[in-house]
Amino acid sequence: MTEKSSTFLVTHAEDESAVLKDVNDGQVHTLSTNPGVETRDAIDATVAPEPPMEVTWEIVDIDDRRPLSVEESDEQPTTQERKMADEQDVGDLAQTERAGIGEIHVLSVPPGETEDAVSDVLDDEGTLARAARLGVNRVEVRSEAGVVSVRYLP
Repeated sequence: MTEKSSTFLVTHAEDESAVLKDVNDGQVHTLSTNPGVETRDAIDATVAPEPPMEVTWEIVDIDDRRPLSVEESDEQPTTQERKMADEQDVGDLAQTERAGIGEIHVLSVPPGETEDAVSDVLDDEGTLARAARLGVNRVEVRSEAGVVSVRYLP
């Protein structure tokens, strides 16, 4: 195996080791040592398999490291987000770029399932992986009956 450069999400971190997930291809890399990363960090790094068995990995270089946060906001979705939700069927997802860095994802859900949908987004590792892939630091989830807005913010 050879070195690999990518953006990784730290899915697990202990004093002695860490687990990275490549946000582009989903491959999981177990590090034999922890170079100071924490769970929910996004890192742009180069990793390489450790000889002789090449079952664990080591970080060769870290270009960038940023902690990611996911939080539920008290604010309601914006007018634009509500309009996006109105223009799609329940169960659909609409995406739009933000001015600057990031994206906004709008989910239309059955009104009675809004709280469950918000919980799913907050707990989903995929939410963090998307944030890492988009190069943002923060995810803000807004909701009102039938609408969940997921804002990927710098």
